[in-house]
Amino acid sequence: MRELKDVLQDWEAVIGLEVHTELTTLETKMFCGCKLSHDDAPNTHVCPVCLGLPGALPVPNQRAIESIVKAGLATNCQIQKRSMFYRKHYFYPDMAKNFQTTQGPVAFCMYGGLDLEVSGPGAAERPTCAFGEGEAASLASASANAEGLSRQMAESLPEYGDTPVTSEYYRESGPAAPVRHEDGSYTAPIRILRIHMEEDAAKMVHVGGQEGRIGGAAESLIDYNRCGTPLIELVTEPDLRTPEEARLFMEKLRRIFLTIGISDCSMEKGSMRCDGNVSIRRRGESSLGTKTELKNLNSFKALHDALAYEICRQAEVLEQGGVIYQETRHWEPSRKRTVVMRVKETADDYRLFPDPDLAPFDLSDEFIEHCRAELPELPDAKRERFEAEFGIKRADAEQMAGDPDTAAFFEAAAAGTSGKAAQAVANLVVNELAAYLKGAGVALGESGIAPAQVASLAKLLTSDAISSNQAHEVFEAMAKSGEDPEAIVDARGMRQVSDAGALQPIVDEVLAACADQAQQYRDGNQKVIGFLVGQCMKASRGKGNPKLFNELLRASLEG
Repeated sequence: MRELKDVLQDWEAVIGLEVHTELTTLETKMFCGCKLSHDDAPNTHVCPVCLGLPGALPVPNQRAIESIVKAGLATNCQIQKRSMFYRKHYFYPDMAKNFQTTQGPVAFCMYGGLDLEVSGPGAAERPTCAFGEGEAASLASASANAEGLSRQMAESLPEYGDTPVTSEYYRESGPAAPVRHEDGSYTAPIRILRIHMEEDAAKMVHVGGQEGRIGGAAESLIDYNRCGTPLIELVTEPDLRTPEEARLFMEKLRRIFLTIGISDCSMEKGSMRCDGNVSIRRRGESSLGTKTELKNLNSFKALHDALAYEICRQAEVLEQGGVIYQETRHWEPSRKRTVVMRVKETADDYRLFPDPDLAPFDLSDEFIEHCRAELPELPDAKRERFEAEFGIKRADAEQMAGDPDTAAFFEAAAAGTSGKAAQAVANLVVNELAAYLKGAGVALGESGIAPAQVASLAKLLTSDAISSNQAHEVFEAMAKSGEDPEAIVDARGMRQVSDAGALQPIVDEVLAACADQAQQYRDGNQKVIGFLVGQCMKASRGKGNPKLFNELLRASLEG
């Protein structure tokens, strides 16, 4: 099988995502008063509504509706004032009533989009030839297909003929071609078709099978605690073109949902899950190929790797004269391959019809504006503010802005600083703090580390009182003991000497003892300066400022 970079030279991947997110920050389920439970004993939070018993009537959760409207506003969606719930029928033990309550053709949130910034090695996945006229032509075709779908939606709901199911974002912007930048990065607009509300199914555990699959399992266990959990599903248009773009889109969406506080977005625990739809076509062609849907993508890496494998697999099949079938495939992480699960169902198979137990929704302007007013500063806006206000690197600003707790911690630690001082704080938060939390397996709020401690450590760094290597040692000691960095440095005698007058004799002594290396430097081998700095540090017993040693050595050698 050819490698992805070679395949994408000849074939264009067309990728769309379906992202399922549980609203874990709510207290009760979508259509009943049962407690939302993830860690409690199985089947301890169920009722006649959860179990679909005869005569049980659902009651919508208003806080869940607020959450999905916030999600739509945060992703530039158009909020549909009129919508309704449907019954999606299927027969499987994870839904005892044999249908899932979900939204129909018109969802609460329609026609949104996010700009995706792709840089570094990930940008190389989209080959240079993908930025030409052929790409623009295929994008225009996809836009026309989306507009046709919008008209079909409008015609399918005559009782909601006045519902605004077209959008200025779609009609005027459409799926614009990516904008490439001089540094090789690019910005790609990714359209969001809809975000709809539905109830989650029960959790099934297959005992004895391979990788949790039902095939070969000795028995299957069902926990209905999860059944009825409020779940939002975001469906993108097929605007993604590489596995890296898909991964970055998921990461960005997770940052947004964490910021607005609607979910813990844990892919490991299953509160945020993703299905990938992918097809390929020859570069320059506008017609879509046959797609496959990929399941079991429970991490960003799994999403990237599964899409990459499937793109290469489809290319191999087509290049050998084979046929791609519309089917659902399962990703096996251990074997790094996809396998067939089932032939893909169509909408007709689900016998969708309006739920007679739930009245249509009419969202008021006041309700929508209430949700908008509760939105916090979103990650992109926060990143821009961090850059402008503190003068820190864009990558660091983006990483911190994506996590509400980390962003608040940084702002508290960097208060009143900018430039070099603020960047020192950012470096400690992004590197030392993040590494410590991951290694200790604790959340930021449980770590006991205070912003004032990080601010104090950053001050020691910027004043050259300690080196970056020493900062790591001090951070570890600070995290374990809770002591102030100043006290740790003084107690361990770690303060660097930054007095040129005190360090010059050491430099003279080292140059006299290392005459050969000194001559190598004068002959053009500047790399030897590292050896000389090391000798100076050794002579000063680690207390000399290495930066100042470097400067003094160069001045003496070049003088």
